[in-house]
Amino acid sequence: MSSLSNRDVLSVSDLTRSARMLLEGEFPSVFVEGEISNFSKPASGHWYFTLKDDKSQLRSAMFKGRNSRLKFVPRNGLQVIVRGKISLYEGRGDFQMIAEHMEEAGDGALRRAFEKLKQQLEAEGLFDQGAKQPLPQLPKHLAVITSPTGAAIRDVLHVFERRFPGLHVTVIPVPVQGDDASPQIAKAIQLANQYTDDPFDAILLTRGGGSLEDLWAFNTEPVARAIFASRLPIVSAVGHEIDVTIADFVADLRAPTPSAAAELLSPDQNSWHQQLNMIEQKLTRGILQKHSGLSSHLNHIRARLRHPGERLNQLHQRFDELDARLQRSLRLVLTEPDVPRLATRLQQAMQRRLSVQDQKLFRLRSQLVSPAQQLVTQQNKLSVLEGRLSQAMGSMKRNKQFRLENATSKLGALSPLNTLGRGYSIVTKGSSLTDVVTRADQVNVGDTITARLLTGKLIATVDSTEPPTDENPQMKLLK
Repeated sequence: MSSLSNRDVLSVSDLTRSARMLLEGEFPSVFVEGEISNFSKPASGHWYFTLKDDKSQLRSAMFKGRNSRLKFVPRNGLQVIVRGKISLYEGRGDFQMIAEHMEEAGDGALRRAFEKLKQQLEAEGLFDQGAKQPLPQLPKHLAVITSPTGAAIRDVLHVFERRFPGLHVTVIPVPVQGDDASPQIAKAIQLANQYTDDPFDAILLTRGGGSLEDLWAFNTEPVARAIFASRLPIVSAVGHEIDVTIADFVADLRAPTPSAAAELLSPDQNSWHQQLNMIEQKLTRGILQKHSGLSSHLNHIRARLRHPGERLNQLHQRFDELDARLQRSLRLVLTEPDVPRLATRLQQAMQRRLSVQDQKLFRLRSQLVSPAQQLVTQQNKLSVLEGRLSQAMGSMKRNKQFRLENATSKLGALSPLNTLGRGYSIVTKGSSLTDVVTRADQVNVGDTITARLLTGKLIATVDSTEPPTDENPQMKLLK
């Protein structure tokens, strides 16, 4: 015992606690790949299993708060990748791993490759909103790059036929999965951009749903760069609403499904008919109002306008009156002396007066404009105004349509149905639609609750409640 006198003697608990803290501090978060064995799922909801390879084994635990987030249930023999921290179970002194996340090994490798390429392309600016191109308001020719035998092309063509039968659609067939799919999809995008005989207005890149591996052709760098280099706007509709690919991030617009993409790209013929009818009615009313105003103006001008012959008759009458006055004046002055001098002066005065009247008559004739010529001028002005009105209304209609489509797209992205589609639900008490349950202490055992899902709802009775606790799940388990 004398040899221990200068030493600190640790209890087993102190030693295991120190070892646990050392391990947790040294390995705060690690990824471990291995095969599951000895998988156990007791009534507590926690999972216990062993990760192993051909040389070693590692005891592991995944508590209820973490394993409830997984989309699959592990099984013995499954190869997985686990993220967690290394710890020590003090009760037995066992070295173990506390799992925080788990994914199947094959899908996990693809997911890591997906995230790596996503970060690289995002850093290069391929996802920038400033590089996005607007969709054409009224496309005439669309290219659809997809498999010619899949369900997606049938859905797309059906929507085009229903919404706008006059739309010209060309299908560029490509494989949508497999090793050859990625280069052929990129080549098809380049081909669509180079086609000049009947140029395309936009491109739809689409396929049906599938696993991450099935959709991998749309998560490759060649396809992403081909989309970014396209001078034509591209709509990406790959898989189902919950599926997201690299192509969706690079494309000018992402649609949740192939049918939704066809809705976005094709004009609604009924809406266009209604708008055109409204524009026609407005133009008709405008033309009638303009015609009525011009007619009133023309009648006013006609009322003020006198025929040139009438004016000439008045001038002749005035001339006759002046001539009569002149004759009377001549008769009076002939009795006076120096008649030749007076006659000369009278003749000169008469010539000056006639010259003034001739100039005035010339000015009046030059100012007279034919009513027919005035009508032609006013009609030309009316045609110019009608053209400017039509252009202004067309421009305004296109701007309103573009803003409506953008607002519809943003509203669809913010819809609560998208959240429900990812597996969440809205829980209310009883059959109420507004009494939303957000905490366990809002209901009692025996209460009826209603869970609203994406499609339909579930009605259940509360068997038990579990109040929130701040206690560490691992410590609770050790107790």
